[in-house]
Amino acid sequence: MRQIIPLIALLSTPALAKPDADTRAWLARTAELSSDAMEGRDAGSPGHARAIALVEGWLKAAKLQPAGEAGTFRQTVKLHEVAVTTAQMQVVQPDGSAAPLRFLHDITPRPATDLPATLSAPMRFGGYCSRTEVGYTMEGKIAVCYRSRRTGRALPAEQLAALKEARAVGLLYIDDVGFTQEPPRWPDAYARAVAHEGNPLAANAPGGLPTFRVNGAALETLIAGSGRLASVILTEATYHRDLESFDLPGRFEAKLTTAQRSFASQQLLGLLPGTDKAKAQEYLLLGAHIDGYGFGEPVNGDGLYNGTLDDAGYVALLSQLAARRKGKGYARPVLFAVWTAEEKGLLGARWWLDHPTVPKEQLAGVINLDQLRPLFPLKALTLHGLGMNSLAGTAKAVAEGLKIEVRPDREPLRNLIRRVDSWPFMAEGIPAVNFIFAYNPRSPEEAIYRDWYMRRYHRPQDDMTTPMDLDAARDFNRFFYALVETAANAAERPTAKPMLELVPVPLLTPPPR
Repeated sequence: MRQIIPLIALLSTPALAKPDADTRAWLARTAELSSDAMEGRDAGSPGHARAIALVEGWLKAAKLQPAGEAGTFRQTVKLHEVAVTTAQMQVVQPDGSAAPLRFLHDITPRPATDLPATLSAPMRFGGYCSRTEVGYTMEGKIAVCYRSRRTGRALPAEQLAALKEARAVGLLYIDDVGFTQEPPRWPDAYARAVAHEGNPLAANAPGGLPTFRVNGAALETLIAGSGRLASVILTEATYHRDLESFDLPGRFEAKLTTAQRSFASQQLLGLLPGTDKAKAQEYLLLGAHIDGYGFGEPVNGDGLYNGTLDDAGYVALLSQLAARRKGKGYARPVLFAVWTAEEKGLLGARWWLDHPTVPKEQLAGVINLDQLRPLFPLKALTLHGLGMNSLAGTAKAVAEGLKIEVRPDREPLRNLIRRVDSWPFMAEGIPAVNFIFAYNPRSPEEAIYRDWYMRRYHRPQDDMTTPMDLDAARDFNRFFYALVETAANAAERPTAKPMLELVPVPLLTPPPR
């Protein structure tokens, strides 16, 4: 297991020199919460339980009141998991020769309760697998489809509908290697799916279709013997050009072992009571997720996914704010929420909305902390919720007062707004906001972000060795403190526009979480 660089060594590096006391305290909490001792804080794991106990202690020390279940700080989230534990997959040619596909590196099955133990069928490449491209040519075959994440091509739901109508028996979808805003990365950490206990985990129910995510680099293996070049297909798809459909000579074969389990994972809720009786039923909720990936497929020899900036640093910031207040309230009551199972589908936040510990109609607004990477100077923030609610307007005013530019999402096809815990609240019409450090195209800041995304995001390398800009961290933390104070003390309760008035974002399948 990797040794974490001591905090004193971190603070001696030029990029991290001489932070102020508040930022040093935040950094120390971040280091402790994302240390190897917490084992990546996978939902329901022993490391996650240790992290919950640590943060619960911080909330108690900050004089928050318990706001969970049965007079405690905790809420139990009941979950069910299905995992592919072993997988042997290969392409068998007519002459009997076979080319293996490496589990989690070349191909990852989508876990499902109805995933078959074996699968064997001929393959057909169907381009983007729209209804027009699929036609009636897929019966009894496994479809190989390019899954574009850009507008103008078949979205996942359309692909599945077309393939089920055509009576395909499986789907191998190729990552969109040309989507430069968020290029696909391999290996996957693991093949696991989690849902609330009692919710289905069937493969694209109803009907079911075994589905596999495929590395673009493995397309050559799938189409071997067809006379086509994988490099040409990937280039054509990168330029969004039409793709020709054709049968493949090889046969796809898979032997899969799955395991299921039911388990519980805890999350934390602490209350800072308000001082204005007239606003006692107007809670401001502050949220960040404590869970990470835990142990997974090693990357560069490291299999522990520490999750320092996703999202230990911002659970640390919630606790840091609580410690600063020392029980001194704002006008409105403030509910501190430390969510679990965000990485498995925002399950903790969704669970709370189904099992609220305070009446959810009394939520005045939600400030969520996720997707924040203090890697370069804080000059601009992308604000999720901008134009959707008045809380976003308050955040914009506070940021601009601190000389921070506020922007709408300039990369909407990444669907980042739907991939954080503020989204379920937005979907229920509750004013909510989330932030991202923004950068200009082709700038040094963009290069830094893209490098972090490729090498550290959802990787073991998201740890305390990340070269952070602590001035940027300080500036965001100050913005956050000011926003909470402004929103919690504002005379008027935040309002949200009806969801029907908002321009919909194309719903694309995000990268595996």
